[in-house]
Amino acid sequence: MPLTVGTAGHVDHGKTWLVRALTGKDTDRLPEEQARGVSIDLGYAPLELPDGTRLSLVDVPGHERFVRNMVAGATGIDLFLLVVDAREGPRPQTHEHLAILRLLGIDAGVVAVTKVDIVGAEQVGAAVSESRELVPGATVVPVSAKTGKGLAELLDALAAVAGGVVRDGSALPTRLWIDRAFTVAGAGTVVTGTLWSGSVGAGDLLSVEPGGLQVRVRSVEVHDAPVERAEAGQRVAVSLPGVDRRELRRGQALVEPGAYPVTFRLDVLLEGPDPGTAVNVHVGTASIPARVVRNDNYAQIRLSEAVAAARGDRVVLRTRTTVGGGRVLDPAPPRGLDVGRLALLRGGDAKAIVRELAREPITAHALRARGILTAAELEEGLSGLPQTDNWYFRPEWLEEQRATVHDRLSRRAAEAPLDPGLPTSTLLPREPWAPAILPLLGVDEAGGSSYLPGVASSLGGREQEAAELEAELAEAGPGGMRVADRELGRHLEGDGRLVRVGDDRAVSPAAYRRAREAVVEECEREGSVTLARFRDVLGISRKPAQLLLERLDADGVTRRIGDARVLRRSAHPPA
Repeated sequence: MPLTVGTAGHVDHGKTWLVRALTGKDTDRLPEEQARGVSIDLGYAPLELPDGTRLSLVDVPGHERFVRNMVAGATGIDLFLLVVDAREGPRPQTHEHLAILRLLGIDAGVVAVTKVDIVGAEQVGAAVSESRELVPGATVVPVSAKTGKGLAELLDALAAVAGGVVRDGSALPTRLWIDRAFTVAGAGTVVTGTLWSGSVGAGDLLSVEPGGLQVRVRSVEVHDAPVERAEAGQRVAVSLPGVDRRELRRGQALVEPGAYPVTFRLDVLLEGPDPGTAVNVHVGTASIPARVVRNDNYAQIRLSEAVAAARGDRVVLRTRTTVGGGRVLDPAPPRGLDVGRLALLRGGDAKAIVRELAREPITAHALRARGILTAAELEEGLSGLPQTDNWYFRPEWLEEQRATVHDRLSRRAAEAPLDPGLPTSTLLPREPWAPAILPLLGVDEAGGSSYLPGVASSLGGREQEAAELEAELAEAGPGGMRVADRELGRHLEGDGRLVRVGDDRAVSPAAYRRAREAVVEECEREGSVTLARFRDVLGISRKPAQLLLERLDADGVTRRIGDARVLRRSAHPPA
């Protein structure tokens, strides 16, 4: 299982010398570091353990001015190697580095008491005792990077601790926090970082967030060795062709597209500081100015820059020193701080969390993109929720919508028995989920309108008025007449008692049949019929003749060609 170990400790306590003795590699790569003899930025090396385990080792700077770089290196490590100088014992950055490790949830590691070759046994013993008190439960090993004393025992201790560390990021979407971006001749732009989750290989299409830059991976290396795929927990170098190095920076992340929210707010379970405090928030390799809004031990961190985050991410808050930190409960929260919702997220009940988030319709993809739940937890939480067309609905919310729609349709049926339905498009807001919710509302649909189940159009006491209209239409013949009450006209048409031609005119069914027979006979005899000829055949004026022909066109009897109509094939009587 790939794991990463990170150094920690005060400046000049021998971290880089110890790393060189353990790995054979000098992690001080910058000219300024080599000139000053002080680590400024992060360094990396592979570390072979006696049992064959290969760790990735991150060497961090110890100077107080570069703690921000230390945090960037510490996020993503699985175990620590704390270095304490036998001459000085624990110093200010020893304590701050330990506080950062605790806030990041990194509690597995080994303490190396260094430079034992230049102090007496009594002083070594005092430093070892003080280190054991400082990190209870951790193995403390006296070592000398110069003479090699204790190095074998230190490697054995690291192997023992690594054997008990469990990391399982393989089931999560890919995310690699960028800590370096540079150009390599012949390879183009390369980014490096610890692969927090998922895997990455040549050909993968990823997104750089924040920024939304789409990139395709050309090649992947782990400690200068090409690999087909890198796994979570490994130190990775990724070649990104066609990308300008200036578009990339520390604090961005290479992620599976759409898998993580890019957010300006984080809801966290927080230790310190006071509400309203201006801080630098360290999450992943990013360091972002922010403000803290809190209630008891819950807080919302409002960031000045966006970050690609997920539930469970650890954050460290710093001013001139480390002042607090915590764990992300929601990486894409609403603006207001809702303590009840945060308590629910803290509880971790997948079903309860999904119900909380589904206060309005939501898709599984949207839930996944918030990083709130793993794939397995998401599947568990979604089971039992009403669902259609990839949308999921909270039962209580769905019942509220159903009740509202049924109430509107009930009032419509009482007020307008002739037309008891409402246009379906007006029943719900113009939202992407509207079409998906309709099958769950318990309504009947016909002709673009919705009705209460079992409710149909009725005359509602207007039988005499309908009979009088039918008699007038029969007397009017093919010329038809104007029908002022459109609702009554639609109802009678639905019952087959009239045929509407135009918006406010109608003819009797018998008159429409006569018109249809006339146009079929004329077309079969002459091949086509003009408006003037059709008008003369029926003995009516031009306007009703035109309306009848348009209705015959709409009904698939005729088709217009220039100024004439011809029969459609479907209009011919069967042979």
